[in-house]
Amino acid sequence: MIDDFLTGDLSDVEEAVRKAAAAEIVPRYRRLAAHEVDEKTGPHDLVTIADRRAEEHLTASLTALVPGSVVVGEEAVHADPAVADALHGDAPVWIVDPVDGTRQFVRGEPGFCTLVALAVRGEVLASWTYAPVLDEFAVAVRGGGARLNGEPLRSGSPAPGSVLRVAMSHPDYTTPEQKRALLGLAEPGVEARPCGSAGLEYLDVARGDLDAVAFSWELAWDHAAGLLLVTEAGGAHLTVAGEPFRITGPNVLPFTAARDEVTARRIRELLT
Repeated sequence: MIDDFLTGDLSDVEEAVRKAAAAEIVPRYRRLAAHEVDEKTGPHDLVTIADRRAEEHLTASLTALVPGSVVVGEEAVHADPAVADALHGDAPVWIVDPVDGTRQFVRGEPGFCTLVALAVRGEVLASWTYAPVLDEFAVAVRGGGARLNGEPLRSGSPAPGSVLRVAMSHPDYTTPEQKRALLGLAEPGVEARPCGSAGLEYLDVARGDLDAVAFSWELAWDHAAGLLLVTEAGGAHLTVAGEPFRITGPNVLPFTAARDEVTARRIRELLT
């Protein structure tokens, strides 16, 4: 059933993502009231009415497209961590981050996106990354390549001898052990900066505007869509254990996703 769905017309998924953003996210961009923004685990971890409403919208529309499918969404898992158990089950799973880059969204900045991935038994089969304000929509299908606004997406490779541009976990939101690992990027020939929206950083790797990311957390909704996008664009991802990142976890962290295998291995060495 999933194979038939993936080889068919996937425009219904893109339409569902666009409709959710148009109905619940874009109308609230730069129009959020104070009571529509809450903290979850702390001041760096925000949720808005747009996050909640968009996830509800997507849960209804996506499960209707694939009978028997379920949703693992960021806000649903926050309310009930047991929801994430579906990642280990046999049912097709839609992995949803309704607003990736909520802090940017709250500040009225355009650097946020909606992330959707479709997985079965821990394998990501397709992904959708939509930045409505930037008017960018990227789609990837396992074995079928990646596209941005309908055009083929290729990550390419860094120029020989060039400085590697890397987006990494923000130091303010990492543990001392994670900080020590990320300090490996303070190396000549590497230009590292704190990341913004993870989904948009992955998109930049997939199109060759960024050489790699280095992240120290493993929430599936932050990474599933982007990792497939990078892979299908020609890139690679590795944990510090030298293994591909698994959306079902556990992973040995941090991990990297990069424009090509050589760059992924170099960043991984710096993180160990």
